[in-house]
Order: sequence, then structure tokens, then C-alpha cells
Amino acid sequence: MNFTVSTSRGSQQPHFAAFEPPMDAIYDPSGNSNSDIDGSEVNLLSVSWNQDYGCFAAGTNHGFRIYNCDPFKETFRRDLKSGGFGIIEMLFRSNILALVGGKANTQYPPNKVIIWDDHQSRCIGEFSFRSDVRAVKLRRDQIVVVLEHKIYVYNFMDLKLLHQIETLANPRGLCCLSHQVNTSVLACPGLRRGQVRVEHFGLNMTKLINAHDSRIACLTMTMDGLLLATASTKGTLIRIFNTMDGTRLQEVRRGVDRADIYGIALSPNVQWLAVSSDKGTVHIFSLRVRVVSEDSSTQSTAGHAPPFSHQNSSSSLDALISPSAAGANPGSSLSFMKGVLPKYFSSEWSFARFHLPEPTQYMSAFGSQNTVIIVGMNGSFYRCAFDPVNGGEMIQHEYVRFLKTEVKSG
Repeated sequence: MNFTVSTSRGSQQPHFAAFEPPMDAIYDPSGNSNSDIDGSEVNLLSVSWNQDYGCFAAGTNHGFRIYNCDPFKETFRRDLKSGGFGIIEMLFRSNILALVGGKANTQYPPNKVIIWDDHQSRCIGEFSFRSDVRAVKLRRDQIVVVLEHKIYVYNFMDLKLLHQIETLANPRGLCCLSHQVNTSVLACPGLRRGQVRVEHFGLNMTKLINAHDSRIACLTMTMDGLLLATASTKGTLIRIFNTMDGTRLQEVRRGVDRADIYGIALSPNVQWLAVSSDKGTVHIFSLRVRVVSEDSSTQSTAGHAPPFSHQNSSSSLDALISPSAAGANPGSSLSFMKGVLPKYFSSEWSFARFHLPEPTQYMSAFGSQNTVIIVGMNGSFYRCAFDPVNGGEMIQHEYVRFLKTEVKSG
């Protein structure tokens, strides 16, 4: 056993409420977002979306901040004298946060997870480990802690350990969860290079998907956990799989040269896929995956979606693949020679794209009405729009420099 769990005195159960800053939350009325309350420089340690991509958390060397995406606005910040946070995980827009301290944090070390209830302004649980925490993922009923070689799944209400999963070396803390109440799915690297392990906890089923030849670099799932999108450390291809039977449904090509994939995002209606990488471009791809139980309210009300439709997806695989999409990804003019020329000549290339002016790590997500939201580790926020029929270059609608910063390691 290489971890300990403790809870604060009193009730162990979190009280879920809308995220409202307490009276001692620290704001800067001058609008200067580049300095702390004592005037010292603020640097970004991390940025992360909440589960419905409606807002994001920024971990700084002095605490953390919460930003709303539409409209863009800083809604909350908390600055601490003890240091900053390398990991901030929100739970939708509730008052519950999972915090992991940065390396310079004197009170919260990077091997400890703090479950913070900001409604009560106190810690309601702690998890301590012998090695640094790589990621934390939250559902309304589960807390998932990712270490480099192991993943722990806990029940949210009593913090009891439910599952332990061994993985290949996972320094990026790769792991994603479904977020509908009627499905409980977890995806993470397997024990072999290029393999993804999918746990369907509700069905008591494990599926191993050999997604790539190289190591997994990035992965994400739809809210119901039915579809999985992956990229490898090679960074040229993104693949979409059915998590029930492991069938590959589609493959798209970001480029020919090796790239470091920073993030993959799926639109709520599963019609579009966005990919950001160290090449400084966000690519949008059209998906040919048919939505079985499309629920436009998923993005804002996840957890009230229709029941999981595919108990035996192998028999309904054709229903998952649409013969055509509203805007098809372009292919090579030589694609008719598939099987003769190298594979990339028959690939599906990006439908739309946005070129970013500064070289830094970006993450992207889909907004409303064919828009893409992009947040950079240099403190930049972009909102861009793409043409769903013709594709091409995206149009920048909004730019905010929410934090002028030099990127620092935790």
C-alpha cells in the first residue's frame, strides 16, 4: 500500500452547490491580472477545462483562478502565501475542487491530493502518495488519482478505494472519464505500448484497444464514454474507436511530420474533432460517426442524458458510421491509388484550421455555434469560428490576454 487517505473532522460528504466565491476570495479590482495581491509576479503552472468545457481553471505559482468561457470573464481567484497548484480539477461548476500543489508549495506537496469544498472553505479529504500525482479526474460519484504507473479510483462520498489499475509509464497522467450518471467508463494507457485500457465499471467489463504502434500521447472520450479518440507520440494520426468492442471507426491525419499532441476535443454532437499540437495550429476534422442518442443539452446538463444505447455495439456498428458528413475532410487527389502509394495519400486531412501566433502549449474545446475556444499556457484566450460547410481558415472573433506570464514548471 503506497497511499494514505484522511478526511476532515465532521461530515465526510461534500455539499454540492453552485460555485460562488466566499467572502475572503481575493479579487484585483484594478483589473491587473499579472500580479498577486502583494504585487509579486504571477506565473501559470497549469490550465484545465471543467467537464463541460464551459470554464477553465488556471493554476498559478500563488494559487488558482477560475474563468468562464462564454462570455469570457474571471469569476473567482484564491491566492495563497504557501505557493501554487500544479493541478486544478473542477467538478462542473460546483464548489468542489481537487488540488495538487506545485513543487514550490510549502503546504501542499505534489504527492498529495486535496479535495476542497469552497462552500465550506475547508478541505474535506486528502490522499497522500509516495510519488508525485500526475493527474486527478472527478465525477460526481468518483475521484480518480493518476500516478505514473498506477491509477486509483475512489468513491466520492466515503473516499473508499474502489479500483486499482496498473499502467505503462504515464508521466502525462493520461486518463479520461465518462460524465453521464448512467455510464461509468474510464480510459487510460494499458500495459503495452500504444494500448488503451477501457474500463466499463457499470458493465464490469474491461476492453483493451491496440490503438497505435507508438506510445499513447493523448486521449479523450465522449460524455457517455461510447467513443474514444487517441493520438500517439508520433502525432500524425488521430483515431476514433468504439469503446464497447474496440472497433476503429475513423482515422484522420494531422500531418506527415512528427508532432507533440497537446489536446484532442470532441464536439458535444460528435460531429467535429479538434487537435492542438506543438506545430502551432489547431486542426478541425469532420467526423463520420453517427450520434445514436444525441442530446443537445449534454454540454450543460451532463448527467441527464438518455440511457446508454449500445449494450452490444458490434451488432450496431453500421449505425455508428455515417456515410457522409456535413463537411467532409479533404483527401489527396491521388487517393484513388490507395494501396499503391504511401498511406498518407489516402488520408483524411483537416477540414478547418487556425494558426496561432505564439509558440506555447494550447488546449482547445468547442463552444457554441461552430466556434472553438483555445487557451494557451502563455495566458492567452482565443475564440474562433469555422465554416461548417466549406471549412478552411478559421476566423478569430475574440482574443484576451488573461495573464501575461512566463510558463513555469510546478
